[in-house]
Amino acid sequence: MSKVSKTQQDSLTAEFVSITGSTTKDAQSYLKKAAWRLEVAMDAYYNNPPPTTAGSSSKVADPQKISALFDKYKEPDEADIGIDGTIKLCKDLGVEPEDVVMLAVAYELKSPRVGEWTKEGWTEGWKKLNCDSIVQMRAAVGELSTKLSNDTDYFRSVYNYTFDFAKTETGQRSISIENACAFWGLLLPAGLKGRALQHMDAKADGEEVVYTPSREPGWKQEYNDLWFEYLNEKGGKGVSKDTWLMFFDFVRTIDDKFEKHDVEAAWPSAIDDFAVWVKSRIE
Repeated sequence: MSKVSKTQQDSLTAEFVSITGSTTKDAQSYLKKAAWRLEVAMDAYYNNPPPTTAGSSSKVADPQKISALFDKYKEPDEADIGIDGTIKLCKDLGVEPEDVVMLAVAYELKSPRVGEWTKEGWTEGWKKLNCDSIVQMRAAVGELSTKLSNDTDYFRSVYNYTFDFAKTETGQRSISIENACAFWGLLLPAGLKGRALQHMDAKADGEEVVYTPSREPGWKQEYNDLWFEYLNEKGGKGVSKDTWLMFFDFVRTIDDKFEKHDVEAAWPSAIDDFAVWVKSRIE
């Protein structure tokens, strides 16, 4: 690599600081070790951050740093971060754009649709998560991933949000089966691998429904594909919001043989019909 001028060094240092939130001293140290190769230096910083970073979570996130990161990822001459910026963001966060945790990030940052982030949602979301550097954001993403798989209430919030997030046009009353299956394909495995979609017994208590952990087996990972097969075969043109929202409770409460499904309850017809259809597939 050719010799890096003092002006280039200053520019690289400033960019490193704006992205990572590090001190100038740390930025110069990592860049020097990486022969002033920015991406190499940043990888080293993320994988082995300086000791001073560890206690930073006690500080209040700096809105100016959050704003600087937004400007780094947003599209030129555009108000929002778009697809290209999202891909760069995911690379810096160390996750794939298709990783389910990005749905949790989208929920936290109030992303209106796939691959779009507004400055207001970005700023308020990262302030709430107390993050103003990529290092802190990476740590937060890891925490959100764990929370999504194990916290039922949080999973439900992200799950419910996803229906509108999955819409491709304003004013849609339903989402396409293709989109619905794609997002279920992300969310269901995440909830089933932890406690978020733990099998529950549901009992009516007046107007309330009381959920208690069940000792019986319930929905299995392999049933996801049967649900997708049913929808593609018999699901019609799309998935309604009612079906999307109630499918969450169906997955949590149905037994593994689909024998206890109550057809007299107020389930959407798609779920009732699936409960009948699937029995012949698992016998």
